Order: sequence, then C-alpha cells, then structure tokens
Amino acid sequence: MTIKAKISSALAFMFVIILALGGLGAYYLNQLSNDSQAILKDNYISLEYASNMQKALSVIGTDPDALNDFDTTLKKQENNVTEVGEQEATSTLRREFNRLRTTPNDLATIGRMRQVLFQLDDLNRQAIVRKNETAKQTAKDALVWVAAVGTLCFLIVFSFIINFPGYVANPLRELTRGIKQVTSRNFEERLHFSSSDEFGELARSFNSMAQKLDEYEHSNLARVLYEKRRIDTLIQIMSEGIIGLDENRRILFANPVACRLLGVKESDIKAKYAPDVATSNDLMRTLIQDIMPQMPDQSDKVGPDKSSILKIYDTGADGRGKESYFNKRIHTVDVTRTGEDQSQLAGYVIVLENITSYKELDLAKTNFIATVSHELKTPLSSIKMSLKLLEDTRIGQLNDEQKQLITNVRDDADRLLNLTGELLNMAQVESGQIQLNLKPVAPADIIHYATNALRVQGEQKHVSFDTNVSTNLPHVKADPDKASWVLVNFLSNAVRHSPEENHVEISAQQLNGFVEFRVRDHGAGIRPEHQDRVFDRYFKAPGRNGQSSGTGLGLAISSEFIQSMNGQIGLDTNVTDGAAFYFRLPVA
Repeated sequence: MTIKAKISSALAFMFVIILALGGLGAYYLNQLSNDSQAILKDNYISLEYASNMQKALSVIGTDPDALNDFDTTLKKQENNVTEVGEQEATSTLRREFNRLRTTPNDLATIGRMRQVLFQLDDLNRQAIVRKNETAKQTAKDALVWVAAVGTLCFLIVFSFIINFPGYVANPLRELTRGIKQVTSRNFEERLHFSSSDEFGELARSFNSMAQKLDEYEHSNLARVLYEKRRIDTLIQIMSEGIIGLDENRRILFANPVACRLLGVKESDIKAKYAPDVATSNDLMRTLIQDIMPQMPDQSDKVGPDKSSILKIYDTGADGRGKESYFNKRIHTVDVTRTGEDQSQLAGYVIVLENITSYKELDLAKTNFIATVSHELKTPLSSIKMSLKLLEDTRIGQLNDEQKQLITNVRDDADRLLNLTGELLNMAQVESGQIQLNLKPVAPADIIHYATNALRVQGEQKHVSFDTNVSTNLPHVKADPDKASWVLVNFLSNAVRHSPEENHVEISAQQLNGFVEFRVRDHGAGIRPEHQDRVFDRYFKAPGRNGQSSGTGLGLAISSEFIQSMNGQIGLDTNVTDGAAFYFRLPVA
C-alpha cells in the first residue's frame, strides 16, 4: 500500500470515530427528548385537566357554564389516558358527572368527584416522578457510554498522533543517517525497510546505489589502470585506423593510423566535438555522417554497425603515399551498468580497415578476365568464319555426319562467344567503367529488337512471343544497346525455361514516371528460397531436374546496367506459375 493510501485510510478512520461519537450523542439526546416529551404530553396535561375540572366543580352553583366547561375538559381527559389506573378513575368520574347533571346540587356526588380528581392528580404526579427517574437514568447511561466511547476514541487518536508522525519521520531519519554514512565513505551501510510502499522503494534504490559505490570503492584501481594502458597500447599498434567517440560524439582517442589518414595529430582532436572537427576535415565529415542525427534528406544513409568502402590518400608510414581503399565500419558501444538491467549507449568506434591489397587483386582479376575474354573473341570469330566457309557448297559437299559436327562446333563457338561477352560486360561493371549512350528511345523499338534476336531460338523450341505494348507510350531515356541486351537476356532465360509448345508474354506500360518492360513465362518458376538471390553474381537457380544452367552473370549484369540508367529491376514474387521479370526505365 502506498503512503498516500495509508494516510487516506488513517483520515477515513478518524472520520469514522468522529461520526461514531456524534451518532452516539445524537442517539441519547433523542432518547432524553422523547422522555421529556412523554412527561409533558402524558402527565402534565392530565394534571392541567384535573385542575381545570376542580375549578369547574367549585363554581357549579354560581356559574351556569361550569357543567359545560367540566364536560369539555373531561372529554379531553378521556382522550389522554396514559397511565395504569387512569382509565378506571376517568370512567368513575364520567359516571359521577352524569349523576351530577341529574342532581346539580348533590354535595355527596361533588365530593366523590373531588375524591376521583385527587386520585387522578396523584396518578399523574407519581408517573411524572417515575418518568423523571427514567430520564435521569437515560442521562446517566448516555454519560457513561459517551465517556467510554470518547475515552476509547481518544486513546486511538492519541496513539495515532504519537505513532503516525514516526511512520513518516523515522524512515526519513534512517535515510538521513544512511546518507551521512555514505558521505563518510561507509559504503557498506544499508537501509532495512520491510514496507512495500515508497519508503521500501527508496530503501532499495539507496541500497543499490550503496552497492555500486562499494563495488567501485573496493575495485583494484591499479589493475584497472594497467588494463586500460594495455588496451591503449593494442589500439595504438593496430594496423587499422581506429577512432573512439563517446555517446555525445566527442573524440576519446585516435590511433596513429587514423591520425595519419586524417592528416592531424591526436592532441589536436582529442576531447573535441567530432562535428566541429568535421567542419575543417572532409574525411572526418565522411566518417561521422552515419552516426549524426538523421536529417530529412538523409533517410537512405546507413546507420551504426554498417560498413562502406572509402578511397583515401594514405601518405604511408614510409612517406610513399598512394590512393588506398579502406572498409569503414562503425560499431556502437552499449554498456550495462552495475545493478541495472538495461544497456545504455556509451559511444562509437570507427574502424578503417585497409583493403587495398584485396582491391588490387580484384582489379587484377577483372583485368585478366577482360583481357582473356577480349583475346578469345578473335579466334572465336575466326572459327565462326571458318564454319561459314565450310558450309559453302562451292568448297565442297559435306555428308550428314560432317554437317552435324559443324553444327556442334558452331553451337559451342556461340556459347563461348556469349560467355566472353558476359565476362567483358562483367569486367566493365566491376571496374566501374560502364559507358552509356543515353538518349530517348521508343519502347517498341527495344521490344522489336529483342524479339527478333530471339525469334529463331523460340521457333526451334516452338515457343511464341505474345507482345502487349500500350499505345502512345512515351520515349524512355536509356542506352538502347544495353536496354536491348537486358531484354534479350530476359527473353533468352524465358525461352530456355519454357516448355515446348508454349508462349512468352512481353508487355510495356507507363507506370509513375517510368515505362515498365515485363517478361512472363510459364515454366517451372523460381523457388521461394532462391528469389532473393537471382540478381547475385554467379548465382544459378536450379531448374526442374535440380541442375542449373548458364553462367550466373546475365541477371547480375542486367541489374547493373538498369541501375546505371537510373532504372529499377526486379522479380515479381506474386507470380507462382512460371516467372515474371521486369525492369523500369525513366521517361525521357
């Protein structure tokens, strides 16, 4: 129960006590009032009636209205009979009065009437005395009960007055004593409150604070400093550039490699606010842009714990500088404090890993592939030319077996030529040297070129092309050769994976500032677990028999080509009967 609830309960209890005392007093006052009313109504009025009848008897001989007055008063008395024996006396008085009416001057009757009136008067006087004693007893009972209940309530309220301030003051006094002990560096001091209210919560918080201070006080400071120096040494000798920032983005440290890349000394940037350093250092601005608060135009930037590749001029430890490649990684540092459950942000660590050697190897691989692919194209062209000459009847007739061999050689040569073309395109993509000739192109021209290029392949497999091009389509801004290459690649895949005697759907429509080209086949489709990887390099999705075909480069190259033309490319995952690939090019 909270302190507020306890105080409210105490005040409610005091209110109940006051209400009980008031109710008891009101009850006995009402009893006394009823007793007084009974004396006044039942007996005093009867005495007054008896007195009036005595007066009327005394003037019967002289006052002609005396009998009427006596009769009126007697009727009132007959309606006010309240005591034992009063009814008999009143009845007797009525008989004697009736007799007196017949003989008005009968002194004996008047005397008997006087005697009855005296008897009636005596009955009411005795009743008054008796009821007065009852009222006195009621007053005594009221005094006893009010005194008893009042004493009990007084004791309860007195106890409440004595104890309740202590309930509030004692925990505060204990807390004050504990704070003084902690101030005196007695961190083993603890508060022991058994209550479950705010004081109990206060005691638990105080004990948690004292525990943390005690752990800090008894920690081996020398060991901590030694570990800190060892970590600092490890950071200084690492070959990667490392920069540490606190949660407020102030620079805590920067090792020699990071300082060399930044072109500054550690003493010049240490303890400074990183954005202030970034105002005069372009590299620092690039490094911290991912950990700065997101601006409205920065929603697409990567956040902490992400990586990116930077090209930085490195002067080198030996002074021979060159352009180098570094993989930037940002790690957030979260620390869970002692006695707490939730971790808190403690800072950031920026790591610059030198990947120049890997980049050079990758570039050498790309150049090698480009060179080999280019050199292969010349002999392959010669082979195709020789095959064409062999098929010329002017050179000589070929038998069926020789024709079959020439067909096989031509297919292999075409396959090798396509492979070298894809390798050359991939080398162009990897080297970042995609050459574009952007100009307005009619979507129908791209579709017409692609369908003509694949018509023979489709006819060999009895696969037809169903073209659906919206009318009045605007021109797109694209490189016609590369856009056609992408569509040819889509159609080639669709024909290869379509069953015989089937069709491939080709459509083009305007969509939100783009023109969407779509190729839909009705083959085996792509399994859900492979759909996210179809545009990865060298990935080949398995076919119906579990085997894969192709080089795994066509879709990857298509993705690079479309993106370089500011377009979009993708796979429609909602299509389950076959596969549907699309790419979108911006309207010119």
